[in-house]
Amino acid sequence: MDEQMISCTIDGKPVTVERGTRILDACLAAGIKVPTLCYLKDVSSHGSCGVCVVEVEGAKRLVRSCMHSVMPGMVIKTQTERVLHARKLNLELVLANHPLLCTTCERNLNCELQALSQQLGVRTSRFPRTKKKFEEVDATSASLIRDPNACILCNRCVEVCASMQSVSAIQLTGRGLKTKVATFYDQGLGNSVCTNCGQCSLVCPTAAITEKSQVQQVFDALHDPSLTVLVQTAPAIRVGLGEAMGLGEGSLVTGKMVGALRSLGFDKVFDTQFTADLTIMEEAYELIHRLTHQGQLPMITSCSPGWIKFIETFYPEQVGHLSSCKSPQQMFGAIAKTFYAEQAQLDPRSIRVVSIMPCTAKKFEAGRSEMDSSFSYWKERMNLSEEDRFCDVDWALTTRELAKMLKMVGIDFASLGEGEFDDPLGASTGGAVIFASSGGVMEAALRTAVEKLTGSVLQEVEFASLRERKGIREAALQIGESTVKVAVANTLANARVLLDQIKAGTSPYTFIEVMTCPDGCLGGGGQPIPTNDDIRAKRAQSIYEEDRSKPIRKSHENPAIKDLYARFLDQPLSQMSHHLLHTTYTKRLEYPFD
Repeated sequence: MDEQMISCTIDGKPVTVERGTRILDACLAAGIKVPTLCYLKDVSSHGSCGVCVVEVEGAKRLVRSCMHSVMPGMVIKTQTERVLHARKLNLELVLANHPLLCTTCERNLNCELQALSQQLGVRTSRFPRTKKKFEEVDATSASLIRDPNACILCNRCVEVCASMQSVSAIQLTGRGLKTKVATFYDQGLGNSVCTNCGQCSLVCPTAAITEKSQVQQVFDALHDPSLTVLVQTAPAIRVGLGEAMGLGEGSLVTGKMVGALRSLGFDKVFDTQFTADLTIMEEAYELIHRLTHQGQLPMITSCSPGWIKFIETFYPEQVGHLSSCKSPQQMFGAIAKTFYAEQAQLDPRSIRVVSIMPCTAKKFEAGRSEMDSSFSYWKERMNLSEEDRFCDVDWALTTRELAKMLKMVGIDFASLGEGEFDDPLGASTGGAVIFASSGGVMEAALRTAVEKLTGSVLQEVEFASLRERKGIREAALQIGESTVKVAVANTLANARVLLDQIKAGTSPYTFIEVMTCPDGCLGGGGQPIPTNDDIRAKRAQSIYEEDRSKPIRKSHENPAIKDLYARFLDQPLSQMSHHLLHTTYTKRLEYPFD
C-alpha cells in the first residue's frame, strides 16, 4: 500500500484515506455525513459546537471529528447511543442562549441551526438561558446588519475575514459568558476596517450577520406613480437567482429573471452588462494610454467595491495604481440619469435606479459621496440647488433580496417565459458576461486592448490560464514586440500578495485584476446560501456557456456602445467620459475613529 494511504474502520466498514485526512472527511468518503455547525471546509475548524463528535475505540472521551485526523487502524463509530446523546446535548446547550424567533428570522427555512435541530430531533432545550441581557444590533454598516443575539460563537465569520480576506475586522472578544464577536473597541462594522464584502454573512449558519435590506424602499418606489424605476442586473445574478428560487445550482435564468423583474413592476429592465462593455472601453483605453505615455504601472482594475475599500485602507499609497474607471453599477447609474433621461425626456429627479447585485459591498459603493456625477451634470443645466442633490444609484439589492421580493408577491419563477432586456441599455457582449467570474474583467479587457494595440483581429478570445480556479492566476501575452504579463487575484488575501510585490518593487505585471470574493462575483457575499466551491464551479460553467452563445464577444464591437459614444460620450477617455464614468479614491485611516 502507498505510504501516504492509511486504513481505518468506520461503522464496521473498512476505509482507506490519505494520511492526514480529518475523521470528518473520512466519514464522508465512507458515505456517512457527520453533522457539523462550526466547521467550514478549508476555512474554520474551531471545534466549539461539539456537534460532530464520534466515538473512537480506545479513546476515553468522544472525539471532535473536525479537529482530529485518522490514524492507522483507527476504529470509528458515528451512530452509537453515546454519540447521538452527546450531539443532541451539545445542540441543546447552543440553543439555550439563542432567541428562537424562527418564524420572523431572516434565515428562517435556510438556517443551519434550525436544520440541525430538525435532523437531531431537538424540539426543546432543557437548559436555562445563561446570558442575561440581549445585545444591541449593530447597524453602523451601509451593507450589513450584525445581530449578536443570534450568534452561536461558531467563529466562521472571524476565520473567513482573517484567512480568506486578511482583513480581521471582527474577533472573538471577552471570556466565558461575556464572549462575543465584535469589532475593534466594539465600534461597529461601519467604523472598522470591514470592506463590506459580506463573506461573513455567506458563511454564518444563523442570522447573526445579514445584508442590510433595502427591499421595502424599492417596493415603496415601485408603488409611487410619480417615479420612473429602472433596474439593472449584474452578470452573476443570472446564474444565482435560479438557485434561490428553487432551481438547480448554476441554472442560467437570464430570460426568466427579466420576466420576473417586469412582473414586479419595474418600468424598464436593463442590464449591467451594457455598462460592463462600457467599462471595458474606458479601462482598455486607459491601459493603452498608460502603456504608451509612461503611466503608473501595473494598472489594477477597480470594479470590485470591497477591493477598493481594502486598498484605500491598507495600501493607501498605492491608489494611483487603480484604474480611475467606476464600476459597471456606477457607470450605469450615471448614464441612466443623464443620457437615458434625455432620450426618454424624463426629469432625472424622478428616476430611481435599482441594482440587483451579487455583492453586499455594492450598497456601500452606491452611497459613496463621489457617486453623484449625474447630479453635477444636471446642476447648471437645470439650475438645481444642493437640496435637489441625488445619487447615481439609489438602491443595491442582493440576489437574496430579489428572491425575497419575488416570493413575497407570489411569482411562480419556474413557469415564467423568456423576457428580453429593454433598449438602449440592455445590449451586451460575451466580454460583459464573463465579468461574473474571477478573471473575466481581465479577459474582456484583453480582448479589446490587444486588438486596439496591434490593429489586428484577435482570433482566440478565451484565455485559459485566466480561468484556472486558483488564488493567483498569471498570463503572458506577446503584443507586437513586447511581452506583457498580467495577473488575477482571487480574494483579498491574494490581493495582498500582489500589493506587497508592488510595494517591494518586484511586481512583474503590467495589468492586475482583483476580485474580493472567491471566484469573483459568482461567490459574492449577496449570493444564495449555501455558496461553496462546487456551486461556484457550476455557476462559472453557465457563465462561460452564455459567453460562447453571444453573437458578439468583444466589448468594442457592441453596436449600442458605439452609438452611445457617437451620440453622447464622443470617445473613450473624453471629457464627458471622465466626468461621468471615472472617479477618484480616498486614503482612509485604518482606525477611522482615531
